[in-house]
Amino acid sequence: MSGGAAAGVSRRRLLGATGAGVVGGGLAGYAVSRGLDAAPAGATESTAAPAVSLDAPIPFRGTHQAGIITPAQDRLHFVALDVVTKDREELRSLLEEWTRAAERMTAGAEAAPGGLVGGGPNRAPEDTGEAYGLPASGLTITIGYGPSLFDGRFGLAPKRPAALQDLPAFTRDQLDPRRSGGDLCIQACANDPQVAVHAVRNLVRIGFGVVAVRWSQLEFGRTSSTSTSQSTARNLFGFKDGTNNLKAEEPEALDQHVWVGPGDETGGAAWMTGGSYLVARRIRMHIEVWDRTSLQEQEDVIGRDKKEGAPLGAAKEHDALDFAKKGPDGAPAIPLTAHVRLAHESHLGGIRLLRRGYNFTDGSDGVGHLDAGLFFLAYMRHPGRQFVPMQRALAKADGLNEYIQHNGSAVFACPPGLKDGEHWGQALFA
Repeated sequence: MSGGAAAGVSRRRLLGATGAGVVGGGLAGYAVSRGLDAAPAGATESTAAPAVSLDAPIPFRGTHQAGIITPAQDRLHFVALDVVTKDREELRSLLEEWTRAAERMTAGAEAAPGGLVGGGPNRAPEDTGEAYGLPASGLTITIGYGPSLFDGRFGLAPKRPAALQDLPAFTRDQLDPRRSGGDLCIQACANDPQVAVHAVRNLVRIGFGVVAVRWSQLEFGRTSSTSTSQSTARNLFGFKDGTNNLKAEEPEALDQHVWVGPGDETGGAAWMTGGSYLVARRIRMHIEVWDRTSLQEQEDVIGRDKKEGAPLGAAKEHDALDFAKKGPDGAPAIPLTAHVRLAHESHLGGIRLLRRGYNFTDGSDGVGHLDAGLFFLAYMRHPGRQFVPMQRALAKADGLNEYIQHNGSAVFACPPGLKDGEHWGQALFA
């Protein structure tokens, strides 16, 4: 079967061909049903064969969770949840059930073997059905644990990683508690928004009575490139965003800046080795103010030209940033308050993050202004040593601050990937 034909296999055809036994066959069974080569045993995101099309499935298991260095998909549904049960075993059991459902959905199957008809006409279906007939669409589902999960409710305090701390208050923050925090998070990325929404909807449905949604965010377009195969996307200010982002093809840099290394977390928190920390920030952009700002001011605020994305004083997007270069007036070509200057590793002691942000628009705010902006997602090895000093530097002097407002914030520990037979939470409850 050709790659194009394989990519077109839908949930409907997959379920019709394999039935309830699809999970029992493992990832190799999924791949065969789609006419794709199965990922080799022990494959990671960086070593597995790339997806043959935007519709193709992405391996769920590996050294690291999918959805971190996976080439950023176009759509995202992100949800933070509170655990409402007081029963440790109920939480452990839910994480195990979520693992089964997530693996099925990322392969293009329904959330449970019974699908639309399981249980008969007098019971609720075991899948909500809105993705029935759609392909996998590159779906990845990534889970994270918030600091509050490690309080006294479930006996997990000894498992809490030292680096997993609530972020400090930053100058200019205007955080809404209804958009911040959470015991758990689920990040569902896909190339079809309906597939991403379906994934979150079904996991939340499965968790009824054990977890409850705290807040969620639906995004429509990536602002970051996580692979050299991708072009740089634009944010809602119209500028190319994240030109110098870390990429999947930089394994040494990822080991240095993204993946938790052996010895980073010790004792009961050693389960985080190979994982990564996620910082999520909802950044509202003052669109109307920005749209009335001159082009020169916009470019000075960012530090790049708007059309090409080149650093000011250079010609092409990927030209090196020359912070010593002077403009015709003798002032720095890249202003001292430019965003790219203050966020650059050379001004932050070598700090780098893997950004995976998305644009969002949530209607208007009731006075005729768009509630729109950037849902900033970044993965890193240690939030306190990477994100915190970066954000403090930006909050202090970034010219962009006049045009943005941070109103949501959270941090999560995202565990490493799963081996065959393992499930989310297994290391926590061992």
